[in-house]
Amino acid sequence: MGNELLVFVVMVIVQLAFAGMIIISKLVMDGGMNAFVQSAYRPIFATVSIAPFAFFLERKTRPKLTRSILFHIFLCSIFGITANQSIYFIGLKNSTPTIVSAIDNLIPAFTFIIAVPLGVEKLGLRSIAGQAKFWGTIICVGGAMLLSLYHGKVVIGQLGFHWKYAENTGEDVNSAHSNFLLGPFLLIVSSLTYAIWLIIQGRVSERYAAPYTCITLMCLMASVESVIIGICVVPKLSEWALNPIRAISVVYNGAVATSFTYFLSSWCIEKKGPLYVSMFNPLLLVISAFLSWTLLREKLYLGVVVGSIIVVAGLYGFLLGKKMETSAEDTELNKEKFQSTKVDLELQLPNSNGYPLESKQISSEAKAS
Repeated sequence: MGNELLVFVVMVIVQLAFAGMIIISKLVMDGGMNAFVQSAYRPIFATVSIAPFAFFLERKTRPKLTRSILFHIFLCSIFGITANQSIYFIGLKNSTPTIVSAIDNLIPAFTFIIAVPLGVEKLGLRSIAGQAKFWGTIICVGGAMLLSLYHGKVVIGQLGFHWKYAENTGEDVNSAHSNFLLGPFLLIVSSLTYAIWLIIQGRVSERYAAPYTCITLMCLMASVESVIIGICVVPKLSEWALNPIRAISVVYNGAVATSFTYFLSSWCIEKKGPLYVSMFNPLLLVISAFLSWTLLREKLYLGVVVGSIIVVAGLYGFLLGKKMETSAEDTELNKEKFQSTKVDLELQLPNSNGYPLESKQISSEAKAS
């Protein structure tokens, strides 16, 4: 009981850390920080903070790094960090934290869509589990389309509380609704690139059992890639200057929202499995919406609220189907093991003459010869 409570608390902390990243990133970008600069700094601090874990925890167990694995890690750095984070932060700048958190729930659905033609996942529409995954995916995408294309009237207005850092940005978070098509569209593309990363990373994990070394190399490669892209897009060095709030943002995003959460999530996956961890994703939506409403004075629109609810409902439908599929596979595997054990026991048990069944067969063949 105590261990389950600890895992639950850790997962809540992980979602709080992610929500903090969304809020502080939105704050500094509304204050003038370029999205490409933000996405370039994050992998740098992530590399510095996660490298000690790779060195001390895996220096004795680290397998050989082949060219093929290195190439796959390079692909992971492009899809999982460089492209994903650049598009993500631009989408966040042109959107709101609530929309960002809602669209993040599309990742399992997109992963399923990509994995089916690659043979990693089975569609299985004849089974209840397959139908749950299929319709859960459709509902998720439908909810994302709704919150992207329709806002409607204001459901919850601005809070009277004013945070001085939000006031100093000079930009209202709700002004991002003038780009309500661009922001959600980029966030959907960001979720798609992340889903591609999950597929590639799954194959890397099977061949290279050193997760911290893998993520360190991935962040290191992404640091180089993101800095090159950032300098090309933002050549002025003054744009790269870090005032106190910007410095807090990039250090937090790299050290806490990347390294720390990766470590905690890995521990929770080891204890309870990936499905349990995925079920906490909607909590990020609730936390982000509350913090954005209280700290950034975000207005909650009808389309965003209804679309978010639909996305979360689709996510849980998908996860339910995945759980049913996993349970069915485990049951079938246990059944096969039971049948195999039963056959072995039958071969070893003595018959009425005191011989094991296989020994009797060998003895009869010897007498006949």
